[in-house]
Amino acid sequence: MDWKLFVARRIYRSKEGEKEVSKPAILIATWGIAIGLAVMIVAVAVVVGFKHEVRDKVVGLGSDITITHFDALKSYETIPVMMGDSLMNDLQATEGVKHVQRYSTKPGMIMTDDNFLGMVLKGVAQEYDWTFLRKHLLEGEIPVFSDSASTNRTLISRTIANKLNIHTGDKLYTYYIEGENVRARRLEVAGIYQTNFSLYDDLFLLTDLHTVNRLNNWKGDRVTGVELEVVDYDRLEAVKENIREKVDLQVNRYGNTYYTQTVEENNPQIFAWLDLLDMNVWVILILMTGVAGFTMISGLLIIILERTNMIGILKAVGADNLSIRKIFLSFSVFLIGKGMLWGNLIGLAFVGVQSVFRPFKLDPATYYVDSVPVEFNVWWWVLLNVCTLLVSVLMLVGPSYLITRIHPAKSIRFE
Repeated sequence: MDWKLFVARRIYRSKEGEKEVSKPAILIATWGIAIGLAVMIVAVAVVVGFKHEVRDKVVGLGSDITITHFDALKSYETIPVMMGDSLMNDLQATEGVKHVQRYSTKPGMIMTDDNFLGMVLKGVAQEYDWTFLRKHLLEGEIPVFSDSASTNRTLISRTIANKLNIHTGDKLYTYYIEGENVRARRLEVAGIYQTNFSLYDDLFLLTDLHTVNRLNNWKGDRVTGVELEVVDYDRLEAVKENIREKVDLQVNRYGNTYYTQTVEENNPQIFAWLDLLDMNVWVILILMTGVAGFTMISGLLIIILERTNMIGILKAVGADNLSIRKIFLSFSVFLIGKGMLWGNLIGLAFVGVQSVFRPFKLDPATYYVDSVPVEFNVWWWVLLNVCTLLVSVLMLVGPSYLITRIHPAKSIRFE
């Protein structure tokens, strides 16, 4: 065994706490590392979980990529585009595309005996992917919608149901303005969902594509647009460019020009807000690393001063400065390791408890989720631990040069 490592272990196991000054210093340094690492683990887990949770809601209620009419940007009353079987099959066959589905929208109003509410009726066809909404369905059922027959059934959000005092099985009277005329449509509430995403829950009702197209007076293969789900979200931009090369330069027989947008381009405010969270994480990581590092520096300096007599003896028997520095750096690694162990236990315990029991709640009207979301990834966890260890040790290299200033003759008499 390396004698320097042996001496470092003896110092560590010799209950350094017997020293009245070094005991609180070492305790503070160890818990500085522990708390700093725990905060970093929790911060990264919360931010990663929050970003994925919000992104999944935005995508789940819409899509990764949408294709609409070029002149219909940011409007629910859209100009129709032609979306025939050949184009649908061509989009489905595009590399990186997982699923393709049509939709149409029609703005209108819900009226009850004592209240009314503006809304947007969204029509979907039989190919619509219900995976996301099925997870958030509170009561009732999801009807089988198609593009060839009206079901006169709809899904509404809990927000709309509460505002209008509506329940599953009730009849809704909806009205749509066309010029000087008003068209009415009675719909039956088949189910109620809640996503806590207010931008969607406050506005949308879902029904079959055929009903919405009839309200829009659209026939044949005309729809508001088409939604595409990608296989790998990390390749979203590459898939979008492939889609644009296929459809954006086309002009169909109605004279319509297609326009392709990603979910990030459709919702720039939300994704800009999520990107700001990355900056917050970096600030937390830098602050916690700095606090942990400086507490270790103060602890190491105190230990060196209290072991001045031992340093002088080691120099007197022939040990050089580099060897003695390695002894104290190895001792510091033991303390850092102990602090990291406690930090991991605290941080992972919080992540585990929050992911299972969700005791920490949030206001869904503000944050789009009803509790603090967390997500654990083994790779960033390993990276945090490795970086914490390396940065903490590197910060101690400079202070360890204090050992070179200690002279054997003076230090042996030091008390």
